Amino acid sequence: MLTQQYQDNIDTLLKKIQEAEAIVVGGAAGMSEAIGHSFYHTDENFLKHFGKFADKYGIKNLFEGFYYRFSTREERWAFLATEIKFLHDAEAGRPYLDLLQLLQGKNYFIVTTNQDAQFSKTFPDDKISPIQGDMRYFQCGSRCHDQVYFNKEQVENMYENIDGTRIPTELIPLCPKCGQEMEPWVRSYVFLEGSSYRNELRKYNEFLIKNKDKKILFLELGVGTMTPMFIKEPFWNMTYKWPDAYYITINPKDALLPRELKDKGLAIHENIAVVLQDALNKKEKRDVDG
Repeated sequence: MLTQQYQDNIDTLLKKIQEAEAIVVGGAAGMSEAIGHSFYHTDENFLKHFGKFADKYGIKNLFEGFYYRFSTREERWAFLATEIKFLHDAEAGRPYLDLLQLLQGKNYFIVTTNQDAQFSKTFPDDKISPIQGDMRYFQCGSRCHDQVYFNKEQVENMYENIDGTRIPTELIPLCPKCGQEMEPWVRSYVFLEGSSYRNELRKYNEFLIKNKDKKILFLELGVGTMTPMFIKEPFWNMTYKWPDAYYITINPKDALLPRELKDKGLAIHENIAVVLQDALNKKEKRDVDG
């Protein structure tokens, strides 16, 4: 049975979305978890797609596999090809589609640290900034030039030619300029902070500057405590400093509300998918009832 407190939280969420003149959404790993794409747990999806890597190497999740020290490049790229193909093939999840409907007709922008392209599959490019990169692109591992490359065809070819847990050496992606090995364009020691990265930051900053004096809602979805400096802490600071800002965080375990924001914020400690679905259902019912 839904508690009155939960219903009140849904009402507040809908009210703040409706009242807002601008909305900034911050999406992180919890949004992926909400559709069953866990990067940190051994779940059904992981065992289905990566079972042979789990059996052979003891890898327990996608995060561990990405940083695993494979003994050969051929094995590493077999894992990466499997992961990237999975992300290419995955359809937009229900929480993302529900969020799209909740934001319909609003002035909004989304900043995300996720690299699984779920936001990109759901929202227009000019309304999102994946500031930690995107697994669907490769970059030169030595950063010899400023370009990223859409990798779907290359990944498909690698995946189709996996033998056990290896790909043929000749399929390892190499930089077309210097011949060095490529890398996924995601946050790492060699992450290319070139024109593509700067463009994502520019879009985000331009939206903030344009809307900072408006009634603005910062909606944080699934941001944990591993990298709070990218979304969580900036959201707190802007909410605190900007007079017409309000902050809502939805997260089953890391919904943190600083005491300085107790009158300007709300923490909803619930499953993100359920909250967004309940909010959308209530919004649609209200729209029908007039």
